[in-house]
Amino acid sequence: MAGILSVSRTHLQERRKRLRLKRILKIAQAIWRTIAIFGLLSGLLWIALQPFWVLRTEQDIEISGNQLLSSSTIQSLLLLQYPQSLWRIEPKRLAKSLQQQPTIEQARVTRRLFPPGLIVQVKERVPVAIAQNRTERQDGKINNKKLLGLLDKNGVWMPISKYISLNTSVKLPDIKIIGTPEQYRPYWVQLYQVINQSAVKVMEIDYQDPTNLILKTELGVVHLGPISSHLSEQIKVMAMLRDLPQQVNPSQIEYIDLRNPAAPLVQMNQKKPTVKPQTRGNV
Repeated sequence: MAGILSVSRTHLQERRKRLRLKRILKIAQAIWRTIAIFGLLSGLLWIALQPFWVLRTEQDIEISGNQLLSSSTIQSLLLLQYPQSLWRIEPKRLAKSLQQQPTIEQARVTRRLFPPGLIVQVKERVPVAIAQNRTERQDGKINNKKLLGLLDKNGVWMPISKYISLNTSVKLPDIKIIGTPEQYRPYWVQLYQVINQSAVKVMEIDYQDPTNLILKTELGVVHLGPISSHLSEQIKVMAMLRDLPQQVNPSQIEYIDLRNPAAPLVQMNQKKPTVKPQTRGNV
C-alpha cells in the first residue's frame, strides 16, 4: 500500500508541474501576442503619419462616372486644400457634400493607398426638360414671374443658373413644361415616359390647367384633358395622326382634341367645322 501511495503522489506532483508549465507558456504567448499586435499597430501608425500619405494636387483625385460635369468641376466641388493628409479626409462627408449638389444624384468617395489619393465615383442627374412656372407666390401674393429650372426623369428640380454655371457647354433639353411643379410632379414620371417614347415630337407640355393637359407638338397643339389611365392610349393615337398635315392644312388647325382617344377631333380655326381625322389602324 505504501508503494502505491508513493507512486500516486509522484504522479500528482509531475502532473502539477506540467499544468504549471502550460500556464506559464500560455501567459508567455499572450504577452508576446500583445507585444506583436502593439508593435504592428505602432508600425502602421508610424507609416500612416509619414509625409508620403498626402494629397498634393488635384491630380491625386480619380474621377469616374461623370459625363456632363468635367473632372475639374467635380474636384472643385470637393473644396479640398492642398497639401492634405489622406487620413484627415472624411470620405463619407465628401460624398454627402457632393450629393447636395443639384446636378449629382449619387456619389461615393474612397481612399486610394497606392499611390495615395482619392477615388470619386458619381452618378449625375441628367436634365430632360426645362421647367417654367408662370406664377410665383411670395407672402401670399402672386407675381407674374417666370421661374426657370430643369427636371430630371424622376421630377427632381434643378436651378438652371446653377446647372449652367457648372456645365457651361452643355446642351439644354428640347422639352419645356409649364405649370406649377407641385401639381404635375406626381404625374411626371408617367408623363415623361410616354412622351419620351412617342413617335411624334413634343416640344412643350402645358399643365397650367390640371383639367386639360396641352401638348405643343410637330402636329400642332394637342388637348388631352386631365391626366388619366388613358394617357398612353392618347399618345398612341397621336402617333397615328402623323399623316394629318397631308389631309388638312396645319395653319387651319386650332388644336387636336384627344380627350376621347376613341374619337379624336380636329378643331379648325376661323370658325371652320370640326373634322374627324382618319387614323391608320385600330385604336
